[in-house]
Amino acid sequence: MKKVLAVVLVTVMAVSLFAACGGSSGGDSGVYKIGGTGPLTGGAAIYGVAVKQAAELAVDEINALGGEIQFELRYEDDEHDPEKAVNAYNSLKDWGMQIFTSSVTSTPAVETSARAYADRFFGLTPSASSTAVTEGNDNIFQMCFADPNQGIATAQYIRDKGLANNIAVIYKNDDVYSVGIYEKFIETANTLGLNVVSVSTFTEQTQTDFSVQIADANSKNADFVFLPMYYTPASLIFAQSNAVGYHPIFFGVDGMDGILTLDGFDPALAEGVMLLTPFDADATDDKTINFVRNYRERFGETPNQFAAGSYDVIYSIYEAILNSGGAITPGMNNAQICEALVGIYAGNYVFNGVTGQNITWDSEGAVSKQPRAVIIRDGEYRSVD
Repeated sequence: MKKVLAVVLVTVMAVSLFAACGGSSGGDSGVYKIGGTGPLTGGAAIYGVAVKQAAELAVDEINALGGEIQFELRYEDDEHDPEKAVNAYNSLKDWGMQIFTSSVTSTPAVETSARAYADRFFGLTPSASSTAVTEGNDNIFQMCFADPNQGIATAQYIRDKGLANNIAVIYKNDDVYSVGIYEKFIETANTLGLNVVSVSTFTEQTQTDFSVQIADANSKNADFVFLPMYYTPASLIFAQSNAVGYHPIFFGVDGMDGILTLDGFDPALAEGVMLLTPFDADATDDKTINFVRNYRERFGETPNQFAAGSYDVIYSIYEAILNSGGAITPGMNNAQICEALVGIYAGNYVFNGVTGQNITWDSEGAVSKQPRAVIIRDGEYRSVD
């Protein structure tokens, strides 16, 4: 009898260890555990807070439907720092995360995506647009445009709309996001015959004084300045340009979104600034109207494109699970869920969200959808076309 009990005990322990090695699973809770990291504090907090809030809104809406698919959401603060992002990712693993919304900004996302690849978590980032986030990581996808696509689209838009005679570019040369957009922009601009008269750079340590960059653009009669960067340095460029009476057309990318809610920034300084974005809060389709209304009611502000991308991340995961026909269940471990979702997103999956219609992904994780041009008027984003 003792031998039989011993065999049973060993068998139970072996099964338990095997299950533990499989990764995080929802167990008997019937709930999918979704996690992400983002800058909830610090200089990039506008991005992370917007992403977290929109994800919470989407999860609450889905859970309120009362269906079999229920989500539990957790976000960890990474302060836009790669080392802190890794610590945040590890906390999510300890919590039992099954699906990863990746990190909000590119530099932290490069680090966490590599770990998610090794651990086999499906990842879908709302806004980390560097190609380094997905390169070599077959399980990481982007809801946002990749950096090269933003650079290409911007150059094409300038040419198609006849916006500039002389173009200046200011970019951050120690940031993968800014460099990635710039490189494709300048390549495409040269191909299209755009007249780039000034290119200047800055770094993390020098992003407080832009007098040299502004003077160079002004002295070369640049009537259009392209700024592939986040909103914090851009806000200083607007203020310092205004102070010396230099008023070109400023054109940004998705990282510019959020500048209107930056503490201490005068929105009048951004009057007339243009940018390409996947989201337009003024759009008149039902999904956008409902999202904007619900977000405003709950958080007291208009959602930016980071919020919209996050909202689409949660709903696209929900619809992918729903459309799997029961092939994905909350009792599966993260690796099993990962392989199933990779097969869906890299297959023929088509998603309609607030950041675009007929959204698809390729096998490299890059998204395909149409950008939209907006302009800042009277402290609000307005549709251009």
